Amino acid sequence: MRDFAELYDEIDTTTSTNLKVDAMARYFRTAPPADAAWAAYILSGRRLKRFIGPALLWRWLIEASGLPEWLVSESCSAVGDIAEAIALLMETAEATKVATDVPLADWIEQRLLPLREAEEAQQREAIITWWRTLPYRECFLLNKLLTGELRVGVSELLVTRALADVFGMPRTELARRFMGEWRPSAAFWQALRSGEAPVQEASAPYPFYLASPLDADVQTLGAPEDWQIEWKWDGIRGQLIRRAGQCFIWSRGEDVVTERFPEVVDAAMEWLPDGVVLDGELVAWREGSVQPFAQLQQRIGRKKLTAAILESVPVRFVAYDLLEDDHADLRGKPLQERRARLEALLAGAPEVLAVSPLVTAACWDELAKLREESRARSVEGLMLKQKASPYGTGRQRGAWWKWKIDPYSFDAVMLYAQPGHGRRSNLYTDYTFGVWNNGELVPVAKAYSGLSNEEIAELDRWIRSHTLEKFGPVRAVEPSQVFELAYEGIAASRRHKSGIALRFPRILRWRTDKPAQEADTLRNLQAVLDQHRGRKEPN
Repeated sequence: MRDFAELYDEIDTTTSTNLKVDAMARYFRTAPPADAAWAAYILSGRRLKRFIGPALLWRWLIEASGLPEWLVSESCSAVGDIAEAIALLMETAEATKVATDVPLADWIEQRLLPLREAEEAQQREAIITWWRTLPYRECFLLNKLLTGELRVGVSELLVTRALADVFGMPRTELARRFMGEWRPSAAFWQALRSGEAPVQEASAPYPFYLASPLDADVQTLGAPEDWQIEWKWDGIRGQLIRRAGQCFIWSRGEDVVTERFPEVVDAAMEWLPDGVVLDGELVAWREGSVQPFAQLQQRIGRKKLTAAILESVPVRFVAYDLLEDDHADLRGKPLQERRARLEALLAGAPEVLAVSPLVTAACWDELAKLREESRARSVEGLMLKQKASPYGTGRQRGAWWKWKIDPYSFDAVMLYAQPGHGRRSNLYTDYTFGVWNNGELVPVAKAYSGLSNEEIAELDRWIRSHTLEKFGPVRAVEPSQVFELAYEGIAASRRHKSGIALRFPRILRWRTDKPAQEADTLRNLQAVLDQHRGRKEPN
């Protein structure tokens, strides 16, 4: 636990990718196998579910610290993160703490996991004891694990980079072994280190290959005929797996979503032979065209799929790659060959299993004109893939590009701010924005990305000196700062006061040149929504 807390701190206090990888490699070289397995599990983005809710931790903190509730409240508001506030307040309450040598695996398996079955009184006693005996760094980490809010500034790709260095093994092979469901254990780690392939479940997907945003002139890519060009679909990236007489669907976020799409499963079971893995996009589809992503979300957000929702939101799996055929891994084959085999495999298949159509043009200028039709076609732009490229792992620049259309944008006024997470938990980095409606500002979006570190620091100082009210960690600020926000899609929403929901809102720039009175109106956004509906929704 102590060593992992030190690693977490080292990762959290640097923005250098190389330093993060080096820190993880040092840890993995010396950590016991079970600890290393759990560390890899957590660092690669797999989080343990919440053990204790923040409300209980808040109550126990007041009891354990012996401080007045108002002071604890002010401390949590100032810090902006309950896990950090607990560690700081309990460090003050008990300054003579000694780091323990209890392994990370023992902490999780013998202490944390049994908490789920314990009575509340037992939970309280154990947690307060830990708070009083653990030094700040370990106490902070413990609280993050308890709340299920442990976010680490690394990705699975960086973890495999570190392990490739430690084990002397190809990164692509390690990435493959980390996909799907696996349980952290000394046995898993030993198999990984020895080079023996751990037992793979029939459902295990392949690591996804990700395209990079095209930020250069498309003319620099050479001849268009060297590229496979497709529309960029607005759906859920997924792998459709047919193995061992079963069918599985994995999302890019490594969630099993099989039950959400029964018609795709039925078609795959009927048409696909055993030993096939398709890479593609799950999209809402009606009358020959893709429908808004918001419709697809209805499939994801419901606990139970009814006949009515299945009928109102039909879907299609649009396949654009064949990763496995007849149980053979095809990822090393050229894309052009994989595409030919994909087309042959799905020739005559049910409509719910479709091949992503190719886009052809004589030159890049013609393709640029086609790209301008993206919104009319309900897609996000074009995908450009080298025909000779193998199927890689993660985001590798050069062979696959996404040439997206410019996002929608509008000017909004900042209304609220709250602290960020991790290294930014002491800065106000998460913002709520509003637009004008009948003389009042109505919240329409939250965003936390797009500003430079210098702008965040400057804005943080402004927020602290222009706060009108406080609501726990949230501050209502003087409505005078205008920002241009970008977003990818718009939909009607009953859950939002504004009546609209924006997809992927983020900050484009801080409009210091524009007064708040000149920010956009809700009417303008509703006009975009009406246009969006008229283009995408069925009659």
